Order: sequence, then C-alpha cells, then structure tokens
Amino acid sequence: MTTLPRPSTTLSADDARRIALRAQGFLGAPDRRAGVRGVLRHLGAVQLDTISVLARSHELIPYARLGAVGRKTVDNAYWTDTHAFEYWSHAACILPVEEWPHFAFRRRAYRDRPHWSHELPDGAYDQVIKQLRAEGPLTATELGGAKRTSEWWDWSGTKVAVERALMYGEVVCVERRGWKRVYDLAERAVPDALLHDDLDDAECLRRLVRLAGQSLGVGTRADIADYHRLKGEQVDAVIADSGLVPVTVEGWGKPAWADPAALETPPRGRHRTTLLSPFDSLIWERARTERIFGFTHRLEAYVPKPKRVYGYFAMPVLSGGHLVGRVDPAREGRTLVAKQVTLDGAKAVPAVAQALVEAASWVDCTDVRVERVDAPELREPLTRELARALA
Repeated sequence: MTTLPRPSTTLSADDARRIALRAQGFLGAPDRRAGVRGVLRHLGAVQLDTISVLARSHELIPYARLGAVGRKTVDNAYWTDTHAFEYWSHAACILPVEEWPHFAFRRRAYRDRPHWSHELPDGAYDQVIKQLRAEGPLTATELGGAKRTSEWWDWSGTKVAVERALMYGEVVCVERRGWKRVYDLAERAVPDALLHDDLDDAECLRRLVRLAGQSLGVGTRADIADYHRLKGEQVDAVIADSGLVPVTVEGWGKPAWADPAALETPPRGRHRTTLLSPFDSLIWERARTERIFGFTHRLEAYVPKPKRVYGYFAMPVLSGGHLVGRVDPAREGRTLVAKQVTLDGAKAVPAVAQALVEAASWVDCTDVRVERVDAPELREPLTRELARALA
C-alpha cells in the first residue's frame, strides 16, 4: 500500500467551508463570460433528474451560481457544438465532452458486467445500431418504443438495447427532447480526438480523483469517492499520484485532501444568496453537508407524504456562506408558492425572501405566496419582507 505524506497544512472548519464554497462557484464573482459551459467545466458534472418543480435540476445548477440565465440558454449551452455528453458519474450527469476518455474504465466495467436487470432480445442491439447509423439521432420512441407496458421500468427490447449501447459507449445521448434522451452513435457525436478507450483504469481514476478534489476544494476520502461514485479502494489506489495534497481539517476527525490551488489564496469575495436544488453538487453527500454546514439535508420526494418533514422538493437556502433555511416550492400560474418554509431564526428572513423573489422572477412569476412557516412567529416578518422585495 502506498505511504501517504503527513499533512503539512491544517485548516479550520471555517477555512474548509469557504474553500468548498469557492470551489463550487458560490464565493467570489462568477465567470459570466464562460457562462453555463464554464459552470459545467468548473463542477465537472451536473446531475440530471426527472423532477421539475421550479425547473429541472440541471437548469437550477447554473442559475444558483450565475443568477437569471435563460432556461433556453442553459439547454443550448449543454447540448450544442458537441460540448457535453450524458453518462453515469455521481448519478446520470451531464459531463464535459473532453472527459469522455476518462470514463473508459466505467465503459469497460459495463462491457464486462455478467448480469443485467433486463434481458436483451436477440438481434435488438445490432438493430438499434443499424437504425441509428441510417436515421439517427433518434429517441427510444422513434427507434421503436421505450416501454412494453405502462409500468415505469418495463422497458422494451429497443430501450434495453439502446441503454446498453449507451453504457458501452457505442451510443451517446446528444440532447434531451421533452425530457426524452436523443441517441446517436458515439462515432458521430464525440470528436475524433477524444473517441477512444486508450487510457487504462489507473489513469482514468487519477484524473477523476483530481477533478473531484478540484471541484470540492477539500474533502475526505468518502467525499472524493462520492463525487463520481468511485469505490474507496479506487481512490486509495491513485490519490497519492493525483496531485491532491493531504491536509488536516479541525473537527473533521478524518484525513482530508485538498486541491493545492485552493490553498494558494484565501477564499474571499461576494457570497451568493440562492435556492439550491437538492441535487446540487454542493450538497450531494449528506454526511459532508452536515460536517461543513451543520445542516441535515434529505430529499423527501420519495418519502410517503405523511412522513415528510420539510416537503416534497425542499430546497436549501444558501446565504452568506451558510445554509439558513429551506423552501418547498410550487407554482400556480404566475405565482411562486412557498408551500413550506423552514427558517434558521429571524436572521434568515431577509435572505429567504430575497431567494424567493429572485427565483420567482427567473421562472416568470410575478408574485410569491407563503402557505406555511414552521416558526409561526416568523410568518409575518417574512410576508412583510417579501412585499418589500416585490414592490
């Protein structure tokens, strides 16, 4: 086993929090010239999800960092000019296309996988490739149908085949159309210089560990592994050669590694005040979120309604570098509805009001209505603050 150097840098918990915020694009002036594509490259991965309340999560990610960037602009930035591809990273994610070679280890693992949850009918795989070569890009429906029945997971043979081809890297999702994946052959969609699986597993893992460290700023072994869903032993095998440096963070109780560039200058600048998607990479990993922010975050969309504490799609509110509350939003016409608001005391009222009004404007709502505030005594101050912000 590789012997790691002893940490030479000790960070306070506050230092680590600010480094993490800067690494994730929430501290300091955003690079507006780079726009949405710059956010994607800075983060290394933007998670996709089917849930759409205010907007879909991959739209909320750049909004949280850049402000009111147009939603059409977001989609165009991801999907035009062969700029990105969709693949399994932290989950289903949009990834910068230049990282295609570094996911060769995962494509190989899928090709070597002995068992699958869906049977692949004879000839279905070859037929999908043949049809895409002749007619692509196509959705699963255009290829012949996505499902056999109305059951969510009852995929047709065509859908099984094209998803298998995506995992193998022979097919790429080149855009989302009405939330349906649009598939094309990788040989057409990925630039020739990148279309290869030449890198061995160690080189792929070294790159992804380094990217995770850069995107986190500072993290534990578990934090770094979780970013692109690597195994702990995969991180262990390459971290000594990844370019990350070992550090000690006060109060963390576990070894940590940092991006050396993040240690060169103190993190300073303007903090964003914003609603966060529950799928935002700042708060992906629950244990890390609790360690850095003292904030317990859980997506409750899949929790039975009577057991929900904060709401279906409770969005944490970031302000001043801290998580100061939660809002469970909905929309009724041109009104943004805060179905449930949880506040970290009266000091959080102005920030939550600001975040709600900005989000409402972004999604073309002209009013904000609050239905429930967990602390009833803060309802009137929040309503007053919202009225002032909307005036």
